[in-house]
Amino acid sequence: MPGNGLWRTKSIEQSIADTDEPDTKLRKDLTAWDLTVFGVAVVIGAGIFTLTARTAGDLAGPSVSLAFVLAAIACALAALCYAEFASTVPVAGSAYTFSYATFGEFVAWIIGWDLILEFAVGSAAVAKGWSIYLQTVLKYLGVNVKTSFLVGGHEVDWGALLLVGTLTVLLIVGTKLSSRVSAVITAVKVAVVLLVIVLGIGYINTENYSPYVPPAAEGAAAGGTGLEQSLFSLITGYSGSTYGVLGLLAAASLVFFAFIGFDVVATTAEETKNPQRAVPRGILGSLAIVTVLYVAVSLVITGMLPYDKLKTQPDGTRATLATAFADNGVDWAATVISVGALAGLTTVVMVLMLGQTRVLFAMSRDGLLPRSLAKTGSHGTPVKITLIIGVLIAVAAGFFPAGKLEEMVNVGTLFAFVLVSAGVLVLRKTRPDLPRGFRVPWVPLVPILAIAACLWLMLNLTALTWVRFLIWMVIGVVVYFAYSRSHSVLGRTGHAEVRPEPVIKRDEEP
Repeated sequence: MPGNGLWRTKSIEQSIADTDEPDTKLRKDLTAWDLTVFGVAVVIGAGIFTLTARTAGDLAGPSVSLAFVLAAIACALAALCYAEFASTVPVAGSAYTFSYATFGEFVAWIIGWDLILEFAVGSAAVAKGWSIYLQTVLKYLGVNVKTSFLVGGHEVDWGALLLVGTLTVLLIVGTKLSSRVSAVITAVKVAVVLLVIVLGIGYINTENYSPYVPPAAEGAAAGGTGLEQSLFSLITGYSGSTYGVLGLLAAASLVFFAFIGFDVVATTAEETKNPQRAVPRGILGSLAIVTVLYVAVSLVITGMLPYDKLKTQPDGTRATLATAFADNGVDWAATVISVGALAGLTTVVMVLMLGQTRVLFAMSRDGLLPRSLAKTGSHGTPVKITLIIGVLIAVAAGFFPAGKLEEMVNVGTLFAFVLVSAGVLVLRKTRPDLPRGFRVPWVPLVPILAIAACLWLMLNLTALTWVRFLIWMVIGVVVYFAYSRSHSVLGRTGHAEVRPEPVIKRDEEP
């Protein structure tokens, strides 16, 4: 039964039945390979070229490779829960749709509002980073042109505007075309990463791996003071440590964010030909690929240079992969790394924008946002939503500095992970009869471990990030009660209309 008021739930059967509405039907074009490409595309960004070196120098030393493994394990726990949900409820919207079926409309709205923050802020911030790398690459090619200019005292980032505009057109034309473009660009950046690994192996000095876990050195490595320190530090008064076992754990919390983005794969479930098999394979396959690449890069860079040479300098200068190659006299590698980072950021923005449009599409179809936005065009994509998102992200990226809003992406993502992991436990209890294309092993242990890991990582975010996140959530609550609650399709009908024939089927393919 759907329930009433804030906690009314939308049945799984109705969620899937809604995907057949002619005016709001998405085209099913994607395969497991397409989803794996999307996952790799959004996870491997500029972070692999910068985060690895900085974390090794400031927190973990050579054990940064182990930190990536620990982070990957924590991420895999949440990924297993996403895979079960996405194979059971192959509907656009990811965590929003899953929450609607388990926790009710109000929680679903909150998580949808949270995902809007995650994808929109992430897209704008990464687009600005792309513009910076474009300027660097053009300089290497002999074209010394700034990717921004001043208009009336305000900086306009034409590089970010160009990127967002181009990607908006691609996403309107079709998800399959977006997938093909993403595949080509992803191949370029993966090739650059592999080149860095193969080239760097020749400069490895095994003595740099000793000690693998450097002795602990006390200090406020994890952040500043007041609201700038982590929530854990604010609560406990513990300042953290550099290196040692605690430094390793702090590093795992930091590099976890290099994996963020695989959950976007779940937002495309409705556009997948065989979601019961393809979505779990896409999520887990992309996570496995990027883990191998991250660990390999971290082993190479800490083998090329002693970890103390990778520390952040007093003037704020941070080490990158280029630092290690420059120190070994391979200056041309900086150009290659910049090209790889540019390619990496292109696909990150594309897939984040795709995730953003699909979450808003699901919320509009349910009436929590204007239903007219959910209408799909001749290409089987939500044209209005894609245009609106493209304009908003272009304005944010083109005219405003990203600032520390980027950190809000992390808290929003982890909050979604917690709800999805808890949702698996709830749905196993309330709907044990549902056919599941993929089942999380060792329930309830795996979901509980996923929740614990995500909560720990959330505690390591700054208190200021939490304040901003709570303000955004308060705005969301106001919007829900002012508009969404009264316009909800489920609220107006008073019940979830279930089609007479069950629409969930087990995969019949061998």
